[in-house]
Amino acid sequence: MQAVKDFFTNYIVMSALVGWFTAQILKMFTRGFKQKKLDIPNILFGTGGMPSSHTAAVISMAVATAIVFSPASFEFAIAGVLSMIVMRDAMGVRREVSKQAAIINKLVIDVINAENEENREKRLKELVGHTPLQVWAGCAVGIVVPLLLQFIPFFRESILYLQGA
Repeated sequence: MQAVKDFFTNYIVMSALVGWFTAQILKMFTRGFKQKKLDIPNILFGTGGMPSSHTAAVISMAVATAIVFSPASFEFAIAGVLSMIVMRDAMGVRREVSKQAAIINKLVIDVINAENEENREKRLKELVGHTPLQVWAGCAVGIVVPLLLQFIPFFRESILYLQGA
């Protein structure tokens, strides 16, 4: 039971989760505005879109780690490198996968005539990666969240505990 309490009172973990959740909530507005409808399960648990929730989570973790252990710590070095890998992956590999999925889906429709119900479900997911703007917006969310959370007394105590004070 103590492990569960430690998990939910850990400032770094909570910063990452709140960063991710905040980005997902913001997607409700950006995607809902763009599509003129709210598909809440897809928005909350889907990938791609504005802002990048993966980026928001890892940047929140990195900023919280810097606050707790200092930017000169090995903990921050690990979190920072992980953040760079995730951001690069979102703009690179995952974005290319999105483009390839769109092309493959178009080929399936044009060449195989996959308009019937049976083949419609086999379409590849096209919204996987992110544009650089979506990643930078996720980065902004990721910076703001732990900076705000540190002013909540509950999390302030967690920071002091993690620092060994």
